[in-house]
Amino acid sequence: MKLNGSEIVIECLKEQGVDTVFGYPGGAILNIYDELYKHSGEIRHVLTSHEQGASHAADGYARATGRVGVCLATSGPGATNLVTGIATAYMDSVPMVAITANVGVPLLGKDSFQEIDIKGVTMPITKHNYIVKDVAQLADTIREAFIIAQEGRPGPVLVDIPKDVTAAVTEFKAVKPEPIERKTDYIREEHLKEATRLINHAKRPFVLVGGGAVISDATKEVRELMTKIHAPGGDTLMGKGVIDGRDDLYTGMAGMHGTKCTNFAITQCDLLIVLGARFSDRVVGNAKRFAKKAKIIHIDIDPAEINKNIAVDCSIQGDIREVLRRLNPMVEEKKHEEWDQHVRELNEKFPLKYDQDRLTGPAAVEEIYEATDGDAIIVTDVGQHQMWAAQYYKYKKPHTLLTSGGLGTMGYGLGAAIGAKCGKPDKTVINIAGDGCFRMNMNELATAGRYNIPVIEVVLNNHVLGMVRQWQTLFYEQRYSSTILNDNVDFVKVAEALGVTGMRVTTRKEMAKAIREAIALKKPALIECVIDQDDKVFPMVPAGAPIEEVFDQDDL
Repeated sequence: MKLNGSEIVIECLKEQGVDTVFGYPGGAILNIYDELYKHSGEIRHVLTSHEQGASHAADGYARATGRVGVCLATSGPGATNLVTGIATAYMDSVPMVAITANVGVPLLGKDSFQEIDIKGVTMPITKHNYIVKDVAQLADTIREAFIIAQEGRPGPVLVDIPKDVTAAVTEFKAVKPEPIERKTDYIREEHLKEATRLINHAKRPFVLVGGGAVISDATKEVRELMTKIHAPGGDTLMGKGVIDGRDDLYTGMAGMHGTKCTNFAITQCDLLIVLGARFSDRVVGNAKRFAKKAKIIHIDIDPAEINKNIAVDCSIQGDIREVLRRLNPMVEEKKHEEWDQHVRELNEKFPLKYDQDRLTGPAAVEEIYEATDGDAIIVTDVGQHQMWAAQYYKYKKPHTLLTSGGLGTMGYGLGAAIGAKCGKPDKTVINIAGDGCFRMNMNELATAGRYNIPVIEVVLNNHVLGMVRQWQTLFYEQRYSSTILNDNVDFVKVAEALGVTGMRVTTRKEMAKAIREAIALKKPALIECVIDQDDKVFPMVPAGAPIEEVFDQDDL
């Protein structure tokens, strides 16, 4: 049958099972939006307050559901406003397809109104990107974009479509998508045997779980391995929920704001099994002194990550779930009683702790955990509140902490929470933000209010840029350059002005009551938690120091 380009875009989205898209219209993309209007009963469109909110919403949708998130934007500034969200998804391996429109093909390269080379702009931050100048290639390009976004290590793909291509007509034939196969081609028997040998001979094994294990849905297999060899384990920020946060073998997060127990255990172990982590600088600290007593096994789907930051003794390239399904039956059941006892003692000796006599960030996070019984989807922005959410909420399952780990994007959280709630309407979705981050995306409260999307925005308001101030306190002799936000912005009034219920709390008792009221509302709500400007995230490792040099308030 004959269809125009806009009809082809919508039909391809329907082929891929897309039920929700996030975006903002404009002149170049009008044809696609006109067609979207005709299919509003099949594909829900969420009009965000800003294109960046749309990209973050698509990201949050993808992280929460495991499906491809889709965002739309017009040419020029519409397209460039997606860039931060695309880069966020790229750094954290999130499957996303961004569809932009551009000026007509005859106007390309002529500095036309609202023209931008978005393909060139996004080349370093996408798995792949396209500009489709021939309508006959449009359907296959969109289909290929969805495959690339999902296969192997996921990531964002951009498809840019000139306006005249959205109006041009060509023959269209529907195609049923093929399932995406898991990457097993490079799993070698000799690598499995070498890993088995190292595991079977280890006296002090430790497991470090990264975001790749979440993406692979390898929870069952990771827990099976840890139980079989009775190895303690920790996670990176992106690996939360693969190990149950309540498990006796769990020691907490690793790295700059990881627990002393996890950092010491990595330093003291004789075998480190790393599952889907990329050895980020925030995890390894001083790379030359990272896990120097250990042999290292690295399992990852992306060969570019192996030996990139840390040289390892054994590597297996492939989908983590598939690798562990082959590896787990090969390893011997083990007990490491002396090592197990040592790690337990570390856990008991160095617990996470904070001032219990007043409302703090950790206290607010623990009240959220109690009110949700650990079953919510927690979204965060970036900063102190992000680390407190990682440290004090016990994640039972993967896909329940959505946060910008690689790019560290302030303003990520509220848009991502809206996307997560659209993808998982039956889950309680709470975004934990700092006041600095909230200022960057507070306009998305209007989106939540317009559609009555019942996300809960918890703003930990210390009237400063908390993480930057913490560094200024510890390393810059308390020179607080441009980090004090002690002005007259009333977040509760802002929420109410944008159509959202607002509450303010100053005590832990008030917070416990407010979070339960917000959940019961089943409407969008904001809770402003007023905390002290000098609360800090501990433990901490100075930048560039080895992770065993972790310190806390007692050490200071």
